[in-house]
Amino acid sequence: MTEKNPRFLKACRGEEVDCTPVWFMRQAGRYMEEYRKLRQDHTLLEICSNPELAREVTLQPIRRFDLDAAIIFADILLPLKSMGVGFEFAKGEGPKIQQPVRGPEEMANLHVGDPEEDLRSVFEAIGLVRDVLDPETALIGFAGAPFTVASYIIEGSYSRNFLHTKLMMYAHPAAWQKLMETIVEVTIRYLGAQIEAGAQVIQLFDSWVGCLEPEDYRHYVLPYSKRIFDGLQSFSVPLIHFGTGTATLLELMNQAGATVMGVDWRISLSKASRRFEGRVPIQGNLDPLALLAPRDRLEEKVDRVLEDAEGCSSHIFNLGHGILPQTPVENVETVVKWVHDKTRR
Repeated sequence: MTEKNPRFLKACRGEEVDCTPVWFMRQAGRYMEEYRKLRQDHTLLEICSNPELAREVTLQPIRRFDLDAAIIFADILLPLKSMGVGFEFAKGEGPKIQQPVRGPEEMANLHVGDPEEDLRSVFEAIGLVRDVLDPETALIGFAGAPFTVASYIIEGSYSRNFLHTKLMMYAHPAAWQKLMETIVEVTIRYLGAQIEAGAQVIQLFDSWVGCLEPEDYRHYVLPYSKRIFDGLQSFSVPLIHFGTGTATLLELMNQAGATVMGVDWRISLSKASRRFEGRVPIQGNLDPLALLAPRDRLEEKVDRVLEDAEGCSSHIFNLGHGILPQTPVENVETVVKWVHDKTRR
């Protein structure tokens, strides 16, 4: 396959682009009829573990919309397979950890396995996508950041207050350190293998880290996120760091060493850019619910994001989190066209 310099990669590097690139978190998923049809016959884990099915789901939004990047279809919990942590997706309830790890006594089965072998289906799916993906469309690989993955392992499922996670940080610092170090080692190897398979960009999702105060983030999280970005520097691909509810953490998160900072809708792009001293490409930040708004209100919100991004060193248009299942497909198509047309240079 001929190597190109896609618009998306240029923006990640802060280079001049002909218009603002667009992609959406969860751009493949339940809002698309094609995906819902596939899910009638296959579970989420079946799709993730079958390279041909994962390729198909990855490409569904690329066929439908003029997006500048595809993101491989997978789940942030897949690396748990290489840590000795069992999990499942309960129908209508989301992910469930079979035996949560909440202290030293539960750490015995935790280990660093062989992610290059355990997660081979993800790498095979990446290769299959790259074989057919237009060279002008970049391919994103991803993983969950250490705090978010650790929180799943500890809480056992989604949590509102992260009681068990914070208690483990405070009461069992040695166990916390071992858990985070295990996640870091598996994640570096997992993401490195994704890059070797053909991923051109990596995004680290820290979806839950916004529950922390800055000092706890600095002490309990930053060193481990930084270790992942440091461990991927030799691959020379753009690295995106994203979290939600992180307005109080942005400067600290930037210290982890990513190439691009993703921000949610709770802070303006211009304010975020100033806090990065205008030096860091920014990704974001339309509220996902705006995609369900009436067309005139949606356009106002898109225009506001684009206007707010004018002072950024470089901008990648995205949502502040993932597309919601109720999102009208035609609104997604319209926003992609608006962004390209309104920013054409």
